This record gives sequence, C-alpha cells and structure tokens, in this order.
Amino acid sequence: QVRLVESGGGLVQAGGSLRLSCVVSGRNSSTYAMGWFRQYPGQEREFVARISWNAVRQYYADSVKGRFTISRDNAKNTAYLQMNSLKLEDTAVYYCTAGTFVTNTPDYSNSYWGQGTQVTVSS
Repeated sequence: QVRLVESGGGLVQAGGSLRLSCVVSGRNSSTYAMGWFRQYPGQEREFVARISWNAVRQYYADSVKGRFTISRDNAKNTAYLQMNSLKLEDTAVYYCTAGTFVTNTPDYSNSYWGQGTQVTVSS
C-alpha cells in the first residue's frame, strides 16, 4: 500500500513563498515519478509540476514556470514544491501524486494521490 501525505499549505500574502512537502510511504516509493496538481472549487485538477524518479527531468505548467520549483529527496521519500512570488490565482488545494508514469493529465486509476493541502494567497 502506497500512501502520500502532503503538508506545508497555509495562508500567505501575495508575493510570498511556501514550500509544500509530500512524504511517500510504501513499496518502491523511490522509483515513482511524482507530481503536483491543484484544484479550484468546482473544477478539475490541473497540472502544476512533475519530476522523474531520479529527478533528472522536471516539467512545469506555463502558469508557474519560473516561480515554482519541484524537487525530491529519495533518501527521505519526499517530494517538494517550492512556491515563490505567489499570486492570488495560486489559491487552490494542492495534491501530490506518485506513479510509474506521471503526466500532465491526472491519472486516478494508475497513480496514488494524497489528501490535498490548502494554499491561500491573500492580497
């Protein structure tokens, strides 16, 4: 059983920073690609960033490129999302995902998901 637990969300002023963490437990967790998605109320989850199992490749949504950085520490079974220069439109619930393949489209059948963490950016 693979389990993902996110943390690090909260309330921050526009222009500020937050770092989200996602701890993965279970078999083969260090071999999974990982990603971050976010969801606005009443909308589908949208891609934010993803990283290969060995951290060689990272991909970002255009809306966060240059502001967010995804990373991982396989020794700690943890992925991170460093969010800088936060904007009001970054307010959402952020979800961590892990799987053999993580793409820009949320995969609820073949990937594992965390419970989500709320990020709120205020003016």
